[in-house]
Formats: sequence, structure tokens, C-alpha cells
Amino acid sequence: MNAVVIRPEAIGDRLAIADVVERAFGSPAEARLVEAIRASPEYIAELALVAIVDDRVVGHVMISRCTLVDGDTECGIVMLAPLAVDRSHQGRGVGSALVQAACGGADEQGEPIVVLEGDPRYYSRFGFGPAAEHGITLPLPDWAPPAAAQVIRLSHDDPTMRGTVVYPGSFDVLDET
Repeated sequence: MNAVVIRPEAIGDRLAIADVVERAFGSPAEARLVEAIRASPEYIAELALVAIVDDRVVGHVMISRCTLVDGDTECGIVMLAPLAVDRSHQGRGVGSALVQAACGGADEQGEPIVVLEGDPRYYSRFGFGPAAEHGITLPLPDWAPPAAAQVIRLSHDDPTMRGTVVYPGSFDVLDET
């Protein structure tokens, strides 16, 4: 495989991104989520990244804002969702490059943590661990095991951060399917 280039998504990438996301998930729901996040105030343009191989979009990841609530205390954090790699490029390091670049970008922006829903067998290689062990809960779908709630603490971490993640309204599009 030729070299993978990771860069921020551009307006001209949007159709290719939707295609990659839909094929990777086998459903248009996640592609609608990407559009909803882009249209929301939680969107962080510089942390919406594409992977390019041979001038073609083969992967995409987004980090967007959400809220961590602990009693009366609310604090803004970020979440990684969704991560998608074209099936023809899976298992070749594209997803790893996207996750590392996205988390690195979040760290550079001074974010304390990144949360996500995902397979711990995959995300643990990047330093993600069970959110529950850090006192953080995510509103997982009924079908997701508790271990899917993942967190990585970055260099600007406040180890006292605890609470329940509240997803922004853009994630409601997943309930509409």
C-alpha cells in the first residue's frame, strides 16, 4: 500500500467521506451522524480528519465536543466518533494513523481526555482503557457491553475528572433509524 496521508477534511471530501463511512459500517446511519456533527456547534473542524491513499479518501475520524456531568458540575470534553476505514484498506494501519492523529490533535489543543464507544481490543493499543475505572460513564446502547465505554487521559488531564458523558443532540440521528 502506498503512503497514508492524514489531513483535515475539506468540503470537497464530503461525498467520499459519506461513502467510506456508509460502507465501513454497512449502514447510512453513521454517515448521517457525520453530517449532523458537522452542522452542530460541537464540531471541531481541525479534528475531523481523512486518510488519503493514492489521492482517494480511504478513512475518516472525528473528534467533537460533549459534556461531562458530575452532580452540579459540568465540564466540556471531547469524544472520538465515528472512526471509519474503507473495507479495502482495513488492517493496514489506516485506522491507527487516524486515531493517533486525532488524539494527538486533541492533546495539542489542551484537551484533558477523549472518550469513545468502541472495542477495547482495538482501542487499548492507543492507551484507551475502561471509562468506569476512571469514574466516567457513557450512555451506551443496550446492545453494547460495558467495556465499550473507553477513555484516554491526555497530558492536560485532571485526574479528578469524573462523571457521566452527555452526548450532544447531533447524536440523536442514531436513534432515528
